[in-house]
Amino acid sequence: MDSLTSINELFPPSTPLGNEKAGSVEDMGSDDFLTLMVAQLENQDPSKPMDNMQFMGQLAQFGTVSGIQELNAGFSGLSNALSGGQALQAASLVGRSIVTDSNLGALTEVTSADGEVGFAMDATVEFGDSSTSGGSFYVQDLAGRLVYSSALPPSTGGQLPVRWDGRNAQGELMPPGTYRVSAEAVVGGQSTAVSVYAHQRVDSVAVDGARGAVSLNLANGSNVALDQVKQFL
Repeated sequence: MDSLTSINELFPPSTPLGNEKAGSVEDMGSDDFLTLMVAQLENQDPSKPMDNMQFMGQLAQFGTVSGIQELNAGFSGLSNALSGGQALQAASLVGRSIVTDSNLGALTEVTSADGEVGFAMDATVEFGDSSTSGGSFYVQDLAGRLVYSSALPPSTGGQLPVRWDGRNAQGELMPPGTYRVSAEAVVGGQSTAVSVYAHQRVDSVAVDGARGAVSLNLANGSNVALDQVKQFL
């Protein structure tokens, strides 16, 4: 009787056919491994039994693979839990405003503290570390037409919140919708463009079950991932 000294000799690897995958130790469960181990012991040459160190090595190999499988399962469970927690956190943002890198904002209906209904679009002008002696804030429609402008006060840097009430230079109320905001500041006597970030209202939350990703659907019609949010307001 021919002797067998390893599982690989008892079950040699075969060449995959077509799109089939060759099996590996990583694909085996505990029952498969024990079945192969018993078969190996039953078919070994009694005069040349398996070396104890070799036997222990195979057990250690299986223990390592089994541990990796359990670890992967644990990470999968942790990932699902984190995704669920992230979705709950995102759901609490519905109705609130956020700041992203976008300068596209939505002119929407708002209600003041005293119950008065009006329209508004908010934004943040970013001056960085620059001190300015003034500047201008602009609102354009999506066709590029200037519908509103206002002067900005001097600044020592940082951020300046601004609000547009939806009216043009003639005092006429513009239709609700998406508008583009921009600004320039006077730094050292020179006008220079500065960043402006439109505030976006979160209308709903979207969850991608396959990837575990959570994104926010905004009032201006865009969709952003949570990691794209610069500031929660």
